[in-house]
Amino acid sequence: MKSFGQKPWVLPQPVLIIGTYNSDGTPNAMNAAWGGQWDAKEIMICMGAHATTENLDRCGDFTVAFATRNTMVASDFVGIVSAKKDSHKMEKTGWKAVKAENANAPVFTDFPMTLECRILRKIDETEDGYNIIAEIVNILVDENYLTEEGKPDVEKMQLITYEPIHHGYHILGERIGNAFTDGKSIKSQNLF
Repeated sequence: MKSFGQKPWVLPQPVLIIGTYNSDGTPNAMNAAWGGQWDAKEIMICMGAHATTENLDRCGDFTVAFATRNTMVASDFVGIVSAKKDSHKMEKTGWKAVKAENANAPVFTDFPMTLECRILRKIDETEDGYNIIAEIVNILVDENYLTEEGKPDVEKMQLITYEPIHHGYHILGERIGNAFTDGKSIKSQNLF
């Protein structure tokens, strides 16, 4: 095996779109790749020093949308362009925003699934940013992306992941198994 040392190569990485309100009340979004589930009702996100970080300092509420094949180009755009430097950043995405029901943050309706969140605590806060632990207050899913049973359909959503090795976006593929079930076939084997 070839050794690469320390790299931020945990795979797959979700492409998370963080929604906040600017000081003038306009919606803002940024792309954050380093985040994930922290606990059953909490998430963790690594935040640098951004306009979004300033927004979170004013109000600890935000939304997290999961980028898709259809939102990929604009999702990349909000990751490379700062609201501090482009006051028309959100207009250029073409995304529509409504106020979240349970958090003081925008919901971008172009995404099939959005988490409404509230910061519980900041970790390792420096001038370069911080890590946040946030409570998931509510989950919103566009009804067009539900299964017949009324639950979110991940395949319909066409969620993408960030691949940090070659800086690419990849679409999540098909379901290949059943969690907490398929491994039982090995569990029942008697090798001795």
